[in-house]
Amino acid sequence: MNLKWIYECENVDWDELSHLYKIAPLGDKKADDLKTVFTNSRYKCFVYDGAKIIGVGRALADGVDASYICDVAIDPGYQGHGIGKEIVSKLVEFSKGHNKIILYANLGKEPFYAKLGFAKMNTAMAIFKNQERTLEVGLVSEMVSDKK
Repeated sequence: MNLKWIYECENVDWDELSHLYKIAPLGDKKADDLKTVFTNSRYKCFVYDGAKIIGVGRALADGVDASYICDVAIDPGYQGHGIGKEIVSKLVEFSKGHNKIILYANLGKEPFYAKLGFAKMNTAMAIFKNQERTLEVGLVSEMVSDKK
């Protein structure tokens, strides 16, 4: 494989990237939304095989305190070749110097990220746009409230 690594958003085909997320499978992400989130991310990796985008990832970072790695996706035909590991490693390298580097893994992918040095957090909390869906797929537990 002769892969090309790009770290900027110029010339990205956002519709092609949207298709990658569908087949990865990481959900239905609209091209315009992807353009917005990648443009607003401090660090990004796009991996191409020829003209075809086959891997991607990004990190939201503030330059000092926190870097959040997200949206790592690999074309199924290229999975198992270490590309995802290289993307995450590159984003971690870019994020060096931050007080914390955070990501949340899809269920079942935790061992993959543990091999890359990530530890499971005990206190992470989240509010999702579609809270019911995240409960269904097991990303969050039901909220326990102190309301009386």
